[in-house]
Amino acid sequence: MGFIKEFKEFAIKGNLVDTAIAFVMGAAFGKVVSAFVEKMFAPLVGLLMGGVDLADKKLVVKEGIAEVKDAAGAVVSPAVEEVAIQWGSFITAAIDFLVVAFVMFLIIKAMNKMKKAEEPAPAAPAGPTQEQLLSEIRDLLKK
Repeated sequence: MGFIKEFKEFAIKGNLVDTAIAFVMGAAFGKVVSAFVEKMFAPLVGLLMGGVDLADKKLVVKEGIAEVKDAAGAVVSPAVEEVAIQWGSFITAAIDFLVVAFVMFLIIKAMNKMKKAEEPAPAAPAGPTQEQLLSEIRDLLKK
């Protein structure tokens, strides 16, 4: 079997295509969740917290310094960036994760429920009933 033909069969298999579709849908769903949290949920939380924007919350470890120039425009001391722990962004990302995890839980739960509904009940084992077995024992004892 040629390399190209083997690759074509691999790429066309349902699992690979399903995975690709799930990846694209997951990326789009992630954008929807981010937009929901940043544009709808966070403003409500901010309103409840007294007009605070959660994404701007941070703990400054080291203040930043602006660059200093002399009269000629030459840089005397370069700018130093602020070092900060942005805990507000972390909380927003954690909320994103919780929303995605909850929705995935609901989807998996619904899929499992549909699978259980599709599975037929196991058939009773075929074989002699208790009465038939007793009849056979009785017949054997008569001999």
